[in-house]
Amino acid sequence: MNVAVVTVGDELLAGRTTDTNATWLCERFAERGVGVERVTTVPDRVADIARVVNEYRAAYEAVVVTGGLGPTHDDVTMEGVAAALGRDLEEHEAALAWLEEDGYSRADLTEGTTELPAGARALHNEAGVAPGAVLEGVYVLPGVPDEMKTMFETIAPEFTGDPTYREEVVAAEPESALLDRIALLRQEFDVSVGSYPGESVRIAIESTDEATVAAAAAWLRDRVESP
Repeated sequence: MNVAVVTVGDELLAGRTTDTNATWLCERFAERGVGVERVTTVPDRVADIARVVNEYRAAYEAVVVTGGLGPTHDDVTMEGVAAALGRDLEEHEAALAWLEEDGYSRADLTEGTTELPAGARALHNEAGVAPGAVLEGVYVLPGVPDEMKTMFETIAPEFTGDPTYREEVVAAEPESALLDRIALLRQEFDVSVGSYPGESVRIAIESTDEATVAAAAAWLRDRVESP
């Protein structure tokens, strides 16, 4: 399964808020064997949200959008997703019922709080107020990290794939000196390889076959200088 992650917020693009949501989601997807092929941040603008969501839903099995939920003037994510899917926004009775169970009356809620794209499945916000939504492979989650994480756990089983196994080999050599051995490693084993220089070079070996990863890592460790 492959997915794209879209985070929404002018504050993210301005550097005033660190985008921890994207990192957390990528980690969860990796644990589930789901490939993340795009991570994109867009401003609080309906047209930008709609354009990116529409493009990505045609290319990936799921699009996960976080941020910009709620009734305030800059919470336009639901409107953008609705535009991408060609749907109107309408009050969702199940979302309203959940909030009433949590102690909110209709009069307590700001207008627009429970408006979701027509036909969407509502996602209850157990850690906040603004509901999420699922429609046509697009998952819309809150931007507040605690709310996003809590809501994601309710839909996590919907994201599945083959687990990827990973081992790292650390080499006390320049990255350029390792190119020939990395090339041989790729010839010998069906693995993906990434190298990350620093004080030492970390060589990451990944595959969906655990035994292949272990064998490839052992092969390489025998052929590099350890720190």
